[in-house]
Amino acid sequence: MTELPAPPGDTSRLARNPLREQIRRMLVDGLLSGRWQPGERIVERRIAAEFNVSQAPVREALRELEALRLIESVPNKGARVRDFGVADMAEIYPVRAGLELVAAELAAERLAADLGPLHAEVEALKRATATGDVDGQIRHSVEFHRVIVRQARNSVLLHTWESLGVEVWTALSVRWLDMELHAKAADHAQIIEAFAARDPSVGRLLSDHVLNYVDAALKSRNIVG
Repeated sequence: MTELPAPPGDTSRLARNPLREQIRRMLVDGLLSGRWQPGERIVERRIAAEFNVSQAPVREALRELEALRLIESVPNKGARVRDFGVADMAEIYPVRAGLELVAAELAAERLAADLGPLHAEVEALKRATATGDVDGQIRHSVEFHRVIVRQARNSVLLHTWESLGVEVWTALSVRWLDMELHAKAADHAQIIEAFAARDPSVGRLLSDHVLNYVDAALKSRNIVG
């Protein structure tokens, strides 16, 4: 069974950042690696003992994962991994699509004036795809969208978008649902072209791009959207 990145008792990595944040990331790594399967319990005291920390930061990290709907608390039984599926994507991605539509419209002029950051992410995504670097594909695909949301310069929008756990859900979609990021990578170039041309429909183009992930997942499982 795959273990979390840091060995038990090694708190050097944990000490550099807030414990809650580090433990949260390691728990997510454990979900992605298959250490915990859907329906399996995550025992708070065992995690605390493994990393030689108190249960408080572990509890905080678990609450954050519960807010992202990655785990669920069961009365008298503690936390367990949710059974994630296409239905979750069908709820999360339309919300994300709506936020990114607004972000694109707010950021349009700033991005048209400087498309460098978007081009950089597309090139990095191409390299990751060429080398089969799945983690890189996830990271640069999400960062492409994050650049747009940040350039909207709306703190409420950014906070709401980040609260969806886009990178985590993208990773889970790729690893648990076999979603293929490279199949949609060409859309990114079209989105850049739309920003460059100051196309008023760029927000809708970006929104449709996000929603297409859900459509592809539904079709791959012969589910009618």
